[in-house]
Amino acid sequence: MKQIIGIILMMCLSGYLYAGDEQLLIQKGNKAYSLGNYQEAVQYFRNVTDRGLEAPELYYNLGNSYFKMNDYPAAILWYERAKRLEPSNEDIIFNLNVANTKISDKIEPLPEMFYQRWFRAVVQLTSIDGWAKLGVILFIIGLFSGILYLASGILALRKIGFGVGIVLIILALFSFLFSWSGYTRKQSTNEAIIFTPTITVKSSPDEKSTDLFVVHEGTKIILLDHIGNWYEIRIANGSVGWLPATALEKI
Repeated sequence: MKQIIGIILMMCLSGYLYAGDEQLLIQKGNKAYSLGNYQEAVQYFRNVTDRGLEAPELYYNLGNSYFKMNDYPAAILWYERAKRLEPSNEDIIFNLNVANTKISDKIEPLPEMFYQRWFRAVVQLTSIDGWAKLGVILFIIGLFSGILYLASGILALRKIGFGVGIVLIILALFSFLFSWSGYTRKQSTNEAIIFTPTITVKSSPDEKSTDLFVVHEGTKIILLDHIGNWYEIRIANGSVGWLPATALEKI
């Protein structure tokens, strides 16, 4: 029993030290960035991300470091990753838009249906955790309203409890839906950034196939299918073709 307790304590201590080490690396990265040592800052920040830590601030700082180095594809990649974690962050959105002005391809996206724009805008009003927490709060208040409806002997209070409870439960379900939608999008790896300066998109997963169109580094693409070392991709204007996996990095 003592050995088990000792092992647990050692695991907890190692986890604490590990977290402390990550925080120290982030601090060193921030200091390097403030001194203009952007390559050094990237090394510190990547050391942390390589350990599996996810945080919008960390990804945002990586994007800024790459941007300062004029490595716009990498900056866009990390801004996009930061945006997945915190889609409503105005600083991330602004810097991502600025970085996109630095790349060659200016692709006009296909128009979205109004309900698609509305749903995406609502989902991005807050983070995944924000929607989940709001859903829990609304659900709990809705349950209390239901208790008021069941327990109160006053007709007016019963009507209020019933009406408020139904509305809050419905709003809670919508909050959970928005949270789930944001989570599934975060977990999805069907988006990527082109990292090859210039590459021709092919009609099939074969170097000898027909050339369709050209894309440049920094362009965001949708991954549709995967065969061997090739991906079927779609760009914002709807054009579809195939690219080798070495030309891109998933968001």
